[in-house]
Amino acid sequence: MPAAKLPDHIEVIGGKVNNLKNINVNIPLHKFVAISGLSGSGKSSLAMGILYSEGARRYLDSLATYTRRRISQVGRADVDSVKHIPSALALRQRPTVPGARSTVGTMTEIFNVLRLMYSRLGSPKCPNGHQVPPTIKIAEAMDVMGDQMGVITCPTCGVKFHAFSAEDFAFNSDGACPKCEGLGITKQIDPDTLIGDESKTIRDGAVAAWRTPGRNFMPIVAQAAGVRIDVPYNQLTDKEKDMVLHGQQKHYAIDIPSKNGRVFHMDNALYENAYNAIEDSMKTTKSEIALKRLNRFYRFFTCPMCHGTRINPSRLSQLIDGTNIAQASHMPIGELPAFVERIKKWLPDNMQKLANNLTTELLNQTQPLLDLGLDYLTMDRAGASLSTGELQRIQLGRTLRTQTTGVLYVLDEPSVGLHPDNVSGLIKIFHQLVEQGNSLVVVDHETAIINSADYIIEIGPGSGVNGGQVIDQGTPAQIRQSSHSLIGPFLTGKAQLMTRQVSNEDVFAKGSMTLTIKQRFNLNNVTADFPINRLIAVTGFSGAGKTTLVLDGLLDAFNAKFHNHSLPSYIGQFEPGKMKHIVSVDATPVGKNARSTLATYTNIMDNLRKKFAQLPDAKKHHYTPSYFSYNNKQGACPSCGGTGEISLDIQYLPDMVETCPTCHGKRFNQDILKIKWQGMSIADVLDYDVDHAIKLFKDDESILKTLQVLQQMGLGYLHLGEATPSLSGGEAQRLKLTSHMKSRQNDTLFIFDEPTVGLHPLDVHVLLKVFSQLIDQGATVLMITHDLDLMANADYLIDMGPRGGDQGGRIVAKGRPQDLIQNPQSLTTKYLAEHFKKFDSK
Repeated sequence: MPAAKLPDHIEVIGGKVNNLKNINVNIPLHKFVAISGLSGSGKSSLAMGILYSEGARRYLDSLATYTRRRISQVGRADVDSVKHIPSALALRQRPTVPGARSTVGTMTEIFNVLRLMYSRLGSPKCPNGHQVPPTIKIAEAMDVMGDQMGVITCPTCGVKFHAFSAEDFAFNSDGACPKCEGLGITKQIDPDTLIGDESKTIRDGAVAAWRTPGRNFMPIVAQAAGVRIDVPYNQLTDKEKDMVLHGQQKHYAIDIPSKNGRVFHMDNALYENAYNAIEDSMKTTKSEIALKRLNRFYRFFTCPMCHGTRINPSRLSQLIDGTNIAQASHMPIGELPAFVERIKKWLPDNMQKLANNLTTELLNQTQPLLDLGLDYLTMDRAGASLSTGELQRIQLGRTLRTQTTGVLYVLDEPSVGLHPDNVSGLIKIFHQLVEQGNSLVVVDHETAIINSADYIIEIGPGSGVNGGQVIDQGTPAQIRQSSHSLIGPFLTGKAQLMTRQVSNEDVFAKGSMTLTIKQRFNLNNVTADFPINRLIAVTGFSGAGKTTLVLDGLLDAFNAKFHNHSLPSYIGQFEPGKMKHIVSVDATPVGKNARSTLATYTNIMDNLRKKFAQLPDAKKHHYTPSYFSYNNKQGACPSCGGTGEISLDIQYLPDMVETCPTCHGKRFNQDILKIKWQGMSIADVLDYDVDHAIKLFKDDESILKTLQVLQQMGLGYLHLGEATPSLSGGEAQRLKLTSHMKSRQNDTLFIFDEPTVGLHPLDVHVLLKVFSQLIDQGATVLMITHDLDLMANADYLIDMGPRGGDQGGRIVAKGRPQDLIQNPQSLTTKYLAEHFKKFDSK
């Protein structure tokens, strides 16, 4: 087809996914398109629900049926037509958390190349201890099939032996450490967890290990063994404590008093010390719930055999330029190019071609990660320890490596967890993708990303039922001039920056908390002071140590204090001030399946069930509150079991999910739906959104209070029956706060991890009002954030850095944001100063 006739846009007609109101919209092809809008406005419904869904589905439809059956398929989107859509790839807001066996090296596949390099280019050691120099013959021996694969002869002593192959270096296969089986950690009972509250007596439950099933009589056995059980545990003698923790298994005759006054006699009650109680329970239990409960008594320690490398220590004798594979895996990715140069200099001339082949592949896989600012990560870093932003960039790096053309990339919140300095690197990558001949659609709220797009589409004007329409579209220059645009004022700097009154008094006037971390990850002897009853921002590069300081350090220290445990070994000084409670709020989804709704998560459903059970019709049929739950057999629709939909397996095609034909999505059985309050069934009430339900329950204090809190938090557009797992990260965080907003919060510390996930700058203003309300109620609010608006409105800022990994781990700036921008000492405060300037100059 001549270039002039090639389509230049994707045409969406009649989009009705979720809250989209039958929209028609054209999305430019071969451009970087940003989609903006309030939380819940329908941005992701357009991007993921239509563009990605249809792009992926149509590509899969072109594959053979046999192949399609083995790929997770995407159903047909609720849209009249989508024309000119390329094959689509998506990067989601919440990447899957990697398993315990994943590392940065395995996820990026760099470690696969490194294993090949060590097997082909390495210097093995013979059984007699001679280091064999690298030679092309070793590489040739690795290509031999059968038992002779990798067999070489030592030039010094003549012994024949097997050099290690690539498979021998795989910690998920033949190269695994025999003790930890390639995990790098071993599970051991944590002695700090065996005793619960040391100020309690043993009779009152001081020994947490004896509160496991079948051991409620153990205090009586301990008494028979000579331990005082009516004295606080911390007042027992060392001999008594030793008996509790390490006492010998022996039989004792005991008398157990029952609740009705009778005495039950046992001749041979076996004494199990606290350690044995947990170990024996772990051996015999099969219940998932019981296993989860028992796992709380365990801690993971670095494997004493492989020292956390995961690799069988015997494999570390095969070297490249004096470096073993564990040492190479521990190098930051940014040091790999220099390592490659060392390798080439070290190898003989006849191995240079092979070395070039392998090292070029290593550098090709490394380069996108360096471009994305992940130079500080090491290959041996556990995948599960990465932040959302790091996981997304690794996903993106893998995608970039393929250098495809003609693909539609759909990215949902790629700026999550990214420092403003990383965002500029991300934007560079976006433009590279487009230059390669691809189309890019990005859902994001980061103004730097939106400003850098070729085209902007705004969905709104509000959230939920008040959204779902295209309210504006055009180039960034057009959007900046538009009077309809909601994001425009934030692009130009005309919007309001300061939305809360920052205190002018001494930030530490109401006291402080102090924490010292002796050594953990990249933090060494770091002391931080946190003011009380203030809004505190902890900022810094991805990998700078924010999570280690707050979620590992502060959270662990408080948990140890509240449970009367000793502090973790990596914590030095800890002064909690007057804090007595701690609430950690993250962006993980609320509830595990569609049975969890806004009404069931809050107290609304319980009060609603009681209200319906009090109706004359319900009493006539003897319907108790349990009948008005779709999670109970008495109330649930018999066809769908209370889910409101049924799933049909149609083999070669994607599973089809359709509204239940019996209850029509209402979840309840027909008898329950006949019970009416103000002419409505309980299902009709659950169809109301929060804003409209407030009028409905104006006379019901118990439900009204919760609804008003939800409305204050900007969640008024959510339906009472809305499934909570589908909420965005920001919505989930605010929902988790509802139970804390109705009472005084004196002496309570709230910790938020990236609270602006999924939030438009206008939503951030709502969030700041919520934070101010918590502080007015006496709380202290601490947030890990990269959002410049949140930083600007904080009372106190602690900036970690200067960069990530080995280049981070220090506090590089601390103080009031308004003071720090006068003389910026760190990358974060430089960006913050520019942010203030942008808004002040307008």
